[in-house]
Amino acid sequence: MKLQAPLIVSLLLVVITFLGCVQDTAPAKPNVILIMADDMGYECLGGNGSLSYQTPRLDGMAASGIRFTNCYSQPLCTPSRVKIMTGKYNFRNYQYFGYLNENQYSFGNLMKEAGYSTCIAGKWQLNGLSYDLPGFQDNSRPHLFGFDEYCLWQLTVPGNKGSRYADPVIEQNGKMLDCSIDDYGPDIFADFVIDYIGRHREEPFFVYYPMVLVHSPFVPVPDSPEWANPDRRLERDKEYFSDMVGYTDKIAGRIIDALRQNGIYENTILIFTGDNGTDRSITSETSWGTVHGFKGNTTNAGTRVPLIFSWPGRISEGRVYEGLVDFTDFMPTFAELNDREVESDGRSLLPLLRGEEFPDKERVFIHYDPRWGANVSKYRNQFARTLQYKLYQDGRFYYLPDDELEEHPLDTESLKDEQLKIRDLLQERIDEAPRWIDD
Repeated sequence: MKLQAPLIVSLLLVVITFLGCVQDTAPAKPNVILIMADDMGYECLGGNGSLSYQTPRLDGMAASGIRFTNCYSQPLCTPSRVKIMTGKYNFRNYQYFGYLNENQYSFGNLMKEAGYSTCIAGKWQLNGLSYDLPGFQDNSRPHLFGFDEYCLWQLTVPGNKGSRYADPVIEQNGKMLDCSIDDYGPDIFADFVIDYIGRHREEPFFVYYPMVLVHSPFVPVPDSPEWANPDRRLERDKEYFSDMVGYTDKIAGRIIDALRQNGIYENTILIFTGDNGTDRSITSETSWGTVHGFKGNTTNAGTRVPLIFSWPGRISEGRVYEGLVDFTDFMPTFAELNDREVESDGRSLLPLLRGEEFPDKERVFIHYDPRWGANVSKYRNQFARTLQYKLYQDGRFYYLPDDELEEHPLDTESLKDEQLKIRDLLQERIDEAPRWIDD
């Protein structure tokens, strides 16, 4: 049967219109924003039981997303940053404190290759400034790791040469910003991120925001009464730590508001975490007891960090996930989001975000060699853990619910059969990594 020309044209128009509607209604690739606070342990968020600090915006984010109760980082900043950016254990690529080798493939590279526009704002500290490594004065190194734009502290200027808070030293897209005592670093970074969101709202973007808050020195924030006096803006007192936590929450809220104002809140995966435990000088009260910060140490107080995922278009109500998660899991999550594969020691969290079947991880492993001063490097170690048990390379075995400070190793001669099985499972994981600490 032959079709008449007018009928053929009509059918083609119908098909074209249908395809156009499918294209228009197909969900766009989600934006991704990863915010990582500096030196903020698990106990600092109200949603995690904090009684010392107020974090209403982050708590609200958790109430409509997924709050993770057992996310583990490295105990110190650079080890955590190298791990989260590459998805690999430290023994594979950690060389120096304050350094990421340019031969590494980061999540910035991954997202850029997947078609995202990319930016980074906040703390860099990856050029090798402490050791004058090759390229330490190269202000284009963020581009090597996949970031189109940047606004950074400690790119080519060491941290001891300028503040990250009032009167900050910040490099933005190849230029030093002209700052004064009236400028506050965290506001500059937040303004940069919010401006970036507005400029790129029509295309998928990836923002990595490693904050400078709440790292010491503990100084006033613009919401502190003391900020009114310019002479006090760099005044150091740990009493300001609470204000700094509150300002971290405020900035997270500003970013959430910017996503709503630009009409892209529903199609953005927003993530909040911390790079390691809280500073050792800080003591916090929680609904589950007093927590002394232990940044740099391998106990829970040094490695357990907050983690929240929000994706309003896919996560419809607040959920709590109590399974194990660690910093190797971010890279494969971003890879699966873009139908790509990467070399990683972690696994994708995307099925969990989508509400699909997601078996709990049996164990996590941490290789920790900070290479940063005697007071920190004395904690260098390897361990593997389940939710309840933890085994170190030297054989110390702990039951954490009864001994969170790890003061009383279990008597290996008195272990029950189930405990022996768990210890063997953890030992198997430790044996898979290079043995590097003398007994």
